[in-house]
Amino acid sequence: MKIGFVGGGNMAKAIISGMKNNGFEMAAITVLELDAQKRTELIADSNVRTSNNYDEIRNSDVIVLAVKPQQLREVCLQLTPILGAQLIISIAAGIRSANISRWLNYYQAIVRVMPNTPAQIQAGVSALYALASVSEEQREQATTILAAVGKTLWLDDETKMDAVTAISGSGPAYVFYLIEALQEAGIGLGLHPDEARMLALQTFAGAGLLAAQSATDVKTLRAQVTSKGGTTEQGILALENANIKNIMMIAAKAAADKSRTLGDDLAK
Repeated sequence: MKIGFVGGGNMAKAIISGMKNNGFEMAAITVLELDAQKRTELIADSNVRTSNNYDEIRNSDVIVLAVKPQQLREVCLQLTPILGAQLIISIAAGIRSANISRWLNYYQAIVRVMPNTPAQIQAGVSALYALASVSEEQREQATTILAAVGKTLWLDDETKMDAVTAISGSGPAYVFYLIEALQEAGIGLGLHPDEARMLALQTFAGAGLLAAQSATDVKTLRAQVTSKGGTTEQGILALENANIKNIMMIAAKAAADKSRTLGDDLAK
């Protein structure tokens, strides 16, 4: 499988690094990147081929569009003349597959993907949606590429992408925010900043692993930690009194609404 990347930013680097760690042949990857410094870094990091010429990715089996949403329309216009039977994978947030297809002169072999930043350490999760014309072989190609940086989830309805963006796409920022808050709470209670950081980070990492590996649902796991009359119960009561769960739902809805609006605005 020959793969061309358009854009050599952080997410492209993460995917390439994951593929390298999974034994994928780096000589089969070409990255189209206009920035000469980024091309140099890509070669040094992964020994992939790089270019600033679209014709260099013409013979790719798969082309991954890894550019900012605002750049995608122009990229598609540049890409259209070299399209034949390649699978197009877009990781641009908010841009719907119908619009990508329209910008590519109604090309149909398109998979839209929403990865997230833990892909940088091969611990991400990517939601994928394919247009009806995408073959089973092409779906497997997309799975192979994205599985290199974490888990994959295929969606049967593209409208779910706004929810995915709100939960797993934006979700790492919510987690970092809560880690930051717990760390500051520790400092406020007298811990040294290094102590508070270590305790907060390991607590989130350990709790996440326990939830992922346990057959018990998270609500029950929470109840098991919350002994009646104990310290955790008081902490949970404080969170409930502050309506934190509802606030998290409001935050997710705001992110989903923004994803939907972004898609509308950039489709014009």
